[in-house]
Formats: sequence, C-alpha cells, structure tokens
Amino acid sequence: MSDKLKAMFVHAHPDDESSKGAATMARYVNEGVEVLVVTCTGGERGSVLNDKMDRPEVWDNITSIRAAEMAKAREILGVDQAWLGFTDSGLPDGWMPDSGVDLPEDSFYLVPTEKAAAPLVELIRSFKPQVIVTYDEDGGYPHPDHIKTHEVSVAAFEAAGDPEAYPDRGEAWQPDKLYYDVTFCKDKLSALHEALLDAGLESPYGDWIKRRSGMPDKGHRITTKVECADYYPTRDEALKAHATQVDPDGFWFAVPQEIQQKVWPWECYQLVSSTVETEKPEGDLFDGLRPVN
Repeated sequence: MSDKLKAMFVHAHPDDESSKGAATMARYVNEGVEVLVVTCTGGERGSVLNDKMDRPEVWDNITSIRAAEMAKAREILGVDQAWLGFTDSGLPDGWMPDSGVDLPEDSFYLVPTEKAAAPLVELIRSFKPQVIVTYDEDGGYPHPDHIKTHEVSVAAFEAAGDPEAYPDRGEAWQPDKLYYDVTFCKDKLSALHEALLDAGLESPYGDWIKRRSGMPDKGHRITTKVECADYYPTRDEALKAHATQVDPDGFWFAVPQEIQQKVWPWECYQLVSSTVETEKPEGDLFDGLRPVN
C-alpha cells in the first residue's frame, strides 16, 4: 500500500465532478490527500443549460468551452484531472437502455466495456489510488454516459489488480475501496425542504419530492457520510465555473448555504467493495486505510 492517501473520482462529463462529491474532494485536498478526477467524455453533445450562455458562438465552440470550464473548476477544487478521451453520447429524446432509440456511432456508450476500461486501468495503475468513487448501476440517473461510466469503473477496479488483465497497461495495482456516489435521497430532500419552509423561505423541492415519491429511494444504500459542509462554498464556486451548464441564479443555488451546512453537512456514498474491514456507518472514505499512530 502506498503511504500517500489517494482518491480517484470517475465522472462522465465536465461539470459532474462539481455537482457530485465536490465538497468531499475539496476537504481531502485540504487534508493533503491526492485527488484525481477522471472525466470520461468531453461533453461535446451536452446542452447549454444556462440561458445566459445560449448563444450561437457558444454552441459552435462547446467542446473547447467545456474544457476551459473544467480547467477552471479543477483549479478551484485543487484536484488533478485526466480526460479518458471518449465522445459524449448525448441524450436523445426517449433514450433509455433497451429503448431502441439510437445513439451516434462514436458514442462512449457504444464502446465495448472491455475496450473502454483499458485507459482507466492504465490511469489506476499509474496513479495508484486506494479509493475509487463512481456512479451506481443506473448512473445516478439514466444517461447513457453515466451508465457506461459505472460499467467501465467497475470493470477497471476489478481488472487493475490482475497482472493477467491488460498486461500492456502498466504494473498491476489493486485499489482498496470502491464507492458509489449517492447524491440524492429522500431524507436529504425532505430535510432541506422542511428547513426552508421553517425559515419562511420558498422551497424548490416540493414538486421534486412529489415527482420522486414513486421512485425507489437510495437512502438505504448509504454506508458513508463525509462531513464537508465547510467546503460547500468551494463546491458552489466550482459548479459555477461550468457556466454553460449551471445558471448561478438558478435551482442549484436556491438553498442558502448556511441552511445546507446546518441541515445536511455531508456528502454520501455507498461502499460496494473493500479489501479492508471498517465499521459502518463510516465517516471517511479512507476508514481502515489511514495510518495508525
């Protein structure tokens, strides 16, 4: 095991690293942990979700603009970042797994998982993280690139330590722990919703909670809550760096930070594989891995 604590966060597009787990990463960077964000695609087929940026020259240069946004967010968070080099699949209307809706031929989603995992295996073996964080089996939400990111991350986690797998991709290295991000759960949404109402403020979550009432709740999956409220300002600044994707006056910033910090001071994860024993619930992605004094 390396003496240096390292974590790898594997994401589908630029901006995903700032909307999922960003405060956790900022906390760990501040503690001296090396953090590497892996971005599987360039976000080339993403929409411009901020009306203030919805201009022809933005659409014409979306690839370079999103790369520049990623560079700014990376600096804000203090992390290193690597591109896996695949092409954004986009999200055609009506697409779901097995829906029959076609994706462009060069889409990340259509790359065979064994082939797509190869560059990630190489990154794991060169960076040597103890901890890898990615999405669950439905990608957190059913976007083709998020689902593919899950598949590729799990395949690479399992292959990286096998010297017979991808022998041309570096010396075998087995990460110790694999986590899935759990960004949204009923308890979190309800806590924020009630706190806003108690403060006499309008809540953006009422309709969202109603829409999600019939959906499976992932709260029961949470094994690990990383306290990182002090880094919510850093998280928000990183997210605002992705100006094509996030309106600084929009939904993502509707809840005052002081309410978020008081009511839900954690980012949450599911531990799905570990070579070390830990007690659940955990408060640290590196539980069982930190040196014992």
